[in-house]
Amino acid sequence: MSNIAIIAFIFVGGGLGSLARYGVGKLALNYYVDGKFPLGTLVANTLACIVLGVTLYLFKDRLLENEWIKYFVIIGFCGGFSTFSTFSLDTVKLFSDGLFTLGIFNILISLALGISILWILVKV
Repeated sequence: MSNIAIIAFIFVGGGLGSLARYGVGKLALNYYVDGKFPLGTLVANTLACIVLGVTLYLFKDRLLENEWIKYFVIIGFCGGFSTFSTFSLDTVKLFSDGLFTLGIFNILISLALGISILWILVKV
């Protein structure tokens, strides 16, 4: 696969992942009006782990011959959809606002969900 094709797959996948991230954030705001807990970030990161895990599960023996999946889905889409920097900023904001319990909950639930999802899907 050429470098141009790799860049194109990552570019398009990342753009679609970023748009999905934006959409999930907007939907979360529609259903969660409290606004103190960063639900959109949690949902986006959790869904990105599900997409990554399902992709690795379905294509675990065929990733080498389907190289585009690695660049488009794993690096591009999941990279654009998930957001560690926003998760970190959301957590810092919770702590800054004195919402220490929510901040700790955000860290624990985000890590537990992401790691558990990938553990289950990749270990199967």
